[in-house]
Amino acid sequence: MTPHRRTSALTIRVDLHTHTCLSPDASLRPEELVQRARDAGLGRIAVTDHGQIDGALEARELAPDLVIVGEEIRCLGRTELIGLFLSERIPMGLPIEEVVERIRDQDGVVYAPHPYAYLYRPGWHLRRAIAVADVVEVFNARAFLSVWNRTADSAARANALPRAASSDAHFPFEIGRAHTEMSAFTSASGFLAAMHQARPVGLRLTHPGAHVASLSMKVARLAAAASRRPFDDGRRTVPASG
Repeated sequence: MTPHRRTSALTIRVDLHTHTCLSPDASLRPEELVQRARDAGLGRIAVTDHGQIDGALEARELAPDLVIVGEEIRCLGRTELIGLFLSERIPMGLPIEEVVERIRDQDGVVYAPHPYAYLYRPGWHLRRAIAVADVVEVFNARAFLSVWNRTADSAARANALPRAASSDAHFPFEIGRAHTEMSAFTSASGFLAAMHQARPVGLRLTHPGAHVASLSMKVARLAAAASRRPFDDGRRTVPASG
């Protein structure tokens, strides 16, 4: 990716893929994410929690000039897409075509995150995501094997699609590890126009231990939630006759 450089007054640094503690595998409180983004010199940041937008809406209340409301959505078949500039949550598990339709019905942008990353994801995930994407994430700081990002970059170039770099931050220390340099924008249409001249900047890959920490957090939260649910062994009590 392009090395780090100073931006002009008309250019901002944008991170299009971050998570708050409303994602089950992330720790960043919305207010902490906003402050970390400002400290890192980011001009805009998309909050893209898994399957919901509450954290993004809370962050936008704190910093409407900074935050783009987004959502990371797992489609039927496990291909993941991000919707940017959303106003409503999109349910998980829908067919990819319906997810794309729902994003565009909100005048949103279809963003393909880490399309070729991780060993469990076969190549057809890349092809499905690239086929519908408005923007492709070609550097994901959590995609710790460089070949994953290189493959995404090659596919985006081959399909003449705008290219972005993002941190996919789940923890505070991950903010600022990747961003996209682009012209300032005020709308989804302005964002898409600016993306055609954007420069993805990947500064540092995150150690895979971050994935272990995220998974451990998710398991612990699921276990805690399960322990709070009332126990039901399936047996019915027959009222005593009077």
